[in-house]
Amino acid sequence: MSRYAIGDLQGCDQELRALLKLLKFSADRDRLWFVGDLVNRGPGSLETLRLVRALGDNAVVVLGNHDLHLLAVAYGAQRKRRSDTLDAVLDAPDREQLLEWLSTRALAHGEGPDLMVHAGLVPQWSSAQALALAREVETALARDPRALFAHMYGDEPDRWSEDLEGAERLRFVINVLTRLRVCTSDGRVDLAMKGEPPPPPAPLRPWFELETRHSRDTRVIFGHWSALGFVQRHGVVGLDTGCVWGGALTAFDLDRERAPISLGCGAHQLIGAA
Repeated sequence: MSRYAIGDLQGCDQELRALLKLLKFSADRDRLWFVGDLVNRGPGSLETLRLVRALGDNAVVVLGNHDLHLLAVAYGAQRKRRSDTLDAVLDAPDREQLLEWLSTRALAHGEGPDLMVHAGLVPQWSSAQALALAREVETALARDPRALFAHMYGDEPDRWSEDLEGAERLRFVINVLTRLRVCTSDGRVDLAMKGEPPPPPAPLRPWFELETRHSRDTRVIFGHWSALGFVQRHGVVGLDTGCVWGGALTAFDLDRERAPISLGCGAHQLIGAA
């Protein structure tokens, strides 16, 4: 059996189908880990959701910021953005089945020495704490999705504290797990930064470079940061290689740690589009 982790799809269903052929994927022996952002900005969000859902137990999916945005729009808690390509999902005859399936995906998945999240972790969180906090959000989503999405958007609070409660606590956890790229060693996050990370000695560093990171005993598999391309170093595997921007869709064998397998993609969005 092989476990392949696959980077951000963002509605690039044709590229996913081609990559699965390249991997010679077999439901009898292989499992696929998807780092989130199954939908949006690419041309085939509906087809992507149908394909990944149809994989059943062969697919492990964590939610990304675009997946949560789709759910928020579907629940009427947020308006569509100009760059959204979600209409086909929202108008589909199997919309409710697809959205119900998506809403029951995790925000973090732990298995042995591995942890998969969409974006990252603040240095104060261990793998076990990240999983526990993800469960808090998942419980709130199952209990009252409209209430969760009504308070999900925003960049505050910008620093972790065990004392955070209610909507602020849930918002911070969601922001870290689905939007984080850089933070400081004391857990202050900057969610506006995109592109290349600031050079030292800037206090904001890529979350996985901080020596104080409590999750260093875990291999963290993540996406969300296409400007970095493929990342493999001690303790992290980054898989967002910018498929929707004309980069590549990348798969990585988590058990054999061979060279990544990438497939070139069409530029469905212009870099920097809103």
